[in-house]
Amino acid sequence: MNTSPYNGKRVLITGGIGFIGSNLARRLVGLGAHVTLVDSLIPTYGGNLFNIADIRDRIDCNISDVRDPHAMAYLVRDQDYLFNLAGQTSHMDSMTNPRADLDINAAAQLTILEACRAANSNVKITFASTRQLYGKPDYLPVDERHPIRPVDVNGINKLAGEWYHLLYNNVYGIRACALRLTNTYGPAMRVKDARQTFLGIWIRSLIEGGPIKVFGDGKQLRDFNYVDDCVDALLLVGASDHANGKVYNLGSKEVIDLGSLADMLVGLGYGGKYELVPFPAERKAIDIGDYYSDFSLISQELGWEPKIGLQEGLKRTIEYYKAHIPHYLDT
Repeated sequence: MNTSPYNGKRVLITGGIGFIGSNLARRLVGLGAHVTLVDSLIPTYGGNLFNIADIRDRIDCNISDVRDPHAMAYLVRDQDYLFNLAGQTSHMDSMTNPRADLDINAAAQLTILEACRAANSNVKITFASTRQLYGKPDYLPVDERHPIRPVDVNGINKLAGEWYHLLYNNVYGIRACALRLTNTYGPAMRVKDARQTFLGIWIRSLIEGGPIKVFGDGKQLRDFNYVDDCVDALLLVGASDHANGKVYNLGSKEVIDLGSLADMLVGLGYGGKYELVPFPAERKAIDIGDYYSDFSLISQELGWEPKIGLQEGLKRTIEYYKAHIPHYLDT
């Protein structure tokens, strides 16, 4: 007997043909949900139809933009859950094209929330936020009480999007919560460039036989979550009314410097090498230095813990791209 809270429920995922959205969709289909994906499929973002090739006949897809108020008003109707994952993720793009970042990560979030307020105030919304909004840490690990000082346009706009969700929860009673994601990686992430995560371009380089390029001295500390663990957290908070109006960090107990991470990738037996290269000035200006999360709040309140170790997650990811990388390159 399927006892999942998502069984038979209607679920809308914005950014649903992207990295995390497609992995979430696959899990929800397995749990018996009726899943609708909305994605703009704008080439510079993460949407890729290959991500959902194996579940295409078990879901509904709507190719539209979350900035379109008419589309969103139609799509949110009658949905039980909304996982709001659509966003512009590139920190560098946010600095070179701040208006587009504002439109997608802030203004479009108001469009979505207003659509819910007008057409479906009973929906439960889970918003994918980011650790980037903390900026350069005052202390480590970073918990949810840490000061918020974004170092780039992306962080500011993601913060606005997050707080709009909390405001609509608190003022209008539209149940909403947010997860501040750390470095999420795994199958279906963008690998043709570093717009989504630097690990993507690292894995592409490894598979293609080129050197992995590590900026600076390679001593920057980071934590990582395999996408399955991220999906676990999304499903957990989505189904929990205890999470309403709250923000939770995700993170890992495994903390590693980037040089050691590159060394781990090379040491997995797939060949390749890595090299230290100078930080590009435009990237150095918005680099946050060392960062890793304190995720004890979601562990204590909801029981979430990451399950997939870094080495195992990297192996799974590399094996996926060894088999499928042509589908993720412009060629």
